[in-house]
Amino acid sequence: MVLQEKAGIKEKLAILADAAKYDVACTSSGVSRKGEKGMLGSCEAAGVCHSFSADGRCISLLKILYTNECIYNCKYCINRCTNDVPRATFTPEEVCSLTMEFYRRNYIEGLFLSSGIVESPDYTMERICKTLHDLRTIHRFNGYIHCKAIPGASPELIEEAGWYADRMSVNLELPTAKGLQELAPNKSRSTILTPMRQIQNGVEESRLALGMKGGNQSAYWYTQKRIGRALPGSQNGQIGSRLLHGTSGQEKEVTKEADIIQPSKATALTKWENRDISRGFVPSGQSTQMIIGASGESDYEIMAVTEALYRKFDLKRVFYSAFVNVNQDVTLPAWNTQPPLRREHRLYQADFLLRYYGFQANELLSEKRPFFNTYLDPKCDWALGHLEEFPVEINSASFDTLLRVPGIGVKSARRIIKARKTGNLDFEALKAIGVVMKRAVYFITCQGKMMYSFLKIDEDYITRNLIDKEPDVMKGYGEKVTYRQLSFFSDSEMSG
Repeated sequence: MVLQEKAGIKEKLAILADAAKYDVACTSSGVSRKGEKGMLGSCEAAGVCHSFSADGRCISLLKILYTNECIYNCKYCINRCTNDVPRATFTPEEVCSLTMEFYRRNYIEGLFLSSGIVESPDYTMERICKTLHDLRTIHRFNGYIHCKAIPGASPELIEEAGWYADRMSVNLELPTAKGLQELAPNKSRSTILTPMRQIQNGVEESRLALGMKGGNQSAYWYTQKRIGRALPGSQNGQIGSRLLHGTSGQEKEVTKEADIIQPSKATALTKWENRDISRGFVPSGQSTQMIIGASGESDYEIMAVTEALYRKFDLKRVFYSAFVNVNQDVTLPAWNTQPPLRREHRLYQADFLLRYYGFQANELLSEKRPFFNTYLDPKCDWALGHLEEFPVEINSASFDTLLRVPGIGVKSARRIIKARKTGNLDFEALKAIGVVMKRAVYFITCQGKMMYSFLKIDEDYITRNLIDKEPDVMKGYGEKVTYRQLSFFSDSEMSG
């Protein structure tokens, strides 16, 4: 370990900004707070605009670690205690100074503050709380702050941070309890899910006290309410919960959800006095991050866990980070293995299907088919497996049915519902509305007719047209692939 004991703030910034690039749970504000007299900065409802650099850093937020020193030895982490890397630790005054000076120069719009664990979780969280307190009360910073909750820290410190931060997050790290036990033996699901539950309860108490009437709920919550589903529930939610908490034989001490939920009469918020409650407690909600590809979880397991998190913890976002082997540990995938970036992308797309489109994890995947085809987006992949539900008549289909059509998003579905009140729509109107016709054309009709007479509702035919620009498509389906490139005469042959 190389301690930078005499490093200046510039040297510390170089070390700790670089160390923060692996944390992708960095998101927009989601809150609206105008500028106030005597304070610096504001926070608009549209959120902080983000621009990402090639190494994953978020340009518009000052994205740093408080320290990259750590007492833990997580096998996947560059900052684990056994690694011989340069170490540095900010002081609260240095973080405040950087944030204020960067903001005044229009470099940033807010702060994203995470940390390694130095000395103990409570000591680290105390330092973070001190930093946030000084920013809000001494420097009068009114801009956006995203803060990491340190697993294992006391509830009092978690709450303290929540009164100053706009968003908080607790990284789940690995999708299953088994994976966490194997690769991060110093951590447990209990220490991760307990502060997550506390933040959830605190956000709900604050929301009710301020009369927000459902405001600050997640997109998943609103989608489930629209569809009329109860939260929590479903067999798949139970599967995700089991993967989250572990099953007998996976952990010596299995943490059940009942052990994590606070008693109904208990309160998550005890420090209402002397707090600026107009801002609320963690007003932008919470998020989490999972590393993809470090352990052997399938896409189905990841989606089941994601669904359980949305159902049971009302998270705003779940982020996915493609595993990069920075430690060359023998228990991890080969060091020269490429990060699964395409897989990460498909998981993000599937995540949107859960949050906005009303899909459930067990609709997208199953134990018999546990992985996405990485060469098709998940909605196209689902549609090809359910061709009996297509084609969909644009002029009569319900909103939720339209959302199941590849190429039709939430905005375009709303536009279709609104536009067809004045008359029947044709394919040219759909293009103007914003429907992605190169995908939707195989799954829709307008007034009973498809766009071209030669189009067929056939999995083989549709698939090879959708992926005709993917040279490595054989890797997506393996040896079972049957489709071939269309010849010049293919359309006329198939329409005959």
